[in-house]
Amino acid sequence: MSELLGGSAGERQCVVMKFGGTSVEDAAAIRRLCQIVKGRLRHRQVAVVSALAAVTDQLFAAGRTAAEGKLETALAIVRDIQERHLRIAGELLGSDEGDLFFKDSVHDFRAAVALLRSISAARDFSLRAQDHLLSMGEHFSSKLVRAALVRNGLEAVWVDAKECIITDAAHTRATPLCDETNRRLQILLAPLLQADRIPVLGGFAGSTLDGIPTTLGRGGSDFSAAIVGAGLHAKKIEIWTDVDGVMTTDPDLCSEAQRVSRMSFEEAAELAYFGAKVLHPATLLPARRQNIPVWVLNSRNPGGAGTEICGHSRDEGRVKALSVKRGVAVVDVEPLRWLAPELLREVCEVFENHQHTLDLLSASRGSLSLLVTSIASLPAIAEELKGLASVRWENHKALVCLVGEKIRRRPEVASQVFRAIADIDVRMICQGASERSISFLVDESRAEESVQRLHKLFFSEARPGPPVARHALCQSGGTW
Repeated sequence: MSELLGGSAGERQCVVMKFGGTSVEDAAAIRRLCQIVKGRLRHRQVAVVSALAAVTDQLFAAGRTAAEGKLETALAIVRDIQERHLRIAGELLGSDEGDLFFKDSVHDFRAAVALLRSISAARDFSLRAQDHLLSMGEHFSSKLVRAALVRNGLEAVWVDAKECIITDAAHTRATPLCDETNRRLQILLAPLLQADRIPVLGGFAGSTLDGIPTTLGRGGSDFSAAIVGAGLHAKKIEIWTDVDGVMTTDPDLCSEAQRVSRMSFEEAAELAYFGAKVLHPATLLPARRQNIPVWVLNSRNPGGAGTEICGHSRDEGRVKALSVKRGVAVVDVEPLRWLAPELLREVCEVFENHQHTLDLLSASRGSLSLLVTSIASLPAIAEELKGLASVRWENHKALVCLVGEKIRRRPEVASQVFRAIADIDVRMICQGASERSISFLVDESRAEESVQRLHKLFFSEARPGPPVARHALCQSGGTW
């Protein structure tokens, strides 16, 4: 059956469509979603839905507030979320569908209230409780989208994502168990697709083999779509958001930013790693393994060309995009003895124990420099390393990265970069770990200027594209 869904001759092929929070944020957005789905009826479709815009943050705030003993404030947040869903449902649904949705939502929101009460009683918003509460946002929104699709005459069926995406027990950052997940997808979704029905499920959420709710991490709805697409051998995966595609840089930094028409999986992954808000960093792995193209498209401009992310890129040796990662600190570790491999391992283990992700590492015989995105644990890390090394750090740095297939093989690219920013103090230049990136560290106050100069250098002669949305998928900061 998977071969059939993947597109045997003469058969309709499967497309997995993920709709982000801004693509389901209100009644108008969900109406657009319904029209997009209607326009793709030549395909067998699966819809993966994020929580309504800002709901995940609200649920987290409710859980944290409940754990602080402020239960009534937490319950008020959940009531606001419920009222928002019911208000949108009132705009979208007829009386019959509206009544059914209302009855179902009462049950679901009672479950959220009960969970908040237990969090308040325990005075603990544990990682397990976070997964349970935050996954409810996608649960609410996917049921609303399914009802709207039915109202529009489509054969849509709600499927509980927790029954499909099976993971380990690493709460807030769970890893899918691929074999079991693929088996569930074939059992639960493939028959619906064969019957020309449209499965609708929330993203971000999964469960352990024992049925305990987990999540794939913030932004995990993208990852969910890729997992589903790979498991069903889909023809393509579409990520519907509120921008025209991946941009050459963040338009808030450079108004001349242009849409990138096509890039490779590796280029997109590199951008994600260096802070660009392209896709959730894990999204591309299942798609790349199955060689399934991923399209980034704008639900507010569904006729737009978007960006295709696929196995092979055009224009090797050319800079494809620039990203900036703000809020970076550079940590200098100076050992009290020579920097032996054993000490390097110990330093990395200490950072890992404090849940610090290291973005870059530069070592010499007598010192070690690391980049981190939080300084909260650095005093404790310095204390733990006392006697082995001295630790000091500088805040308010930004990591600027240029990405393009095989740009490392073009030495003139690096020389052009550093001529363009010769008067800007640059630290920790990294060229060599990857063929696809050149990165360097500057003060945050000079990041925007650096990007504007480099964008002019590498893209000023490119043919301008159509006007783009102001918030692009090549920016850092905020939530996924």
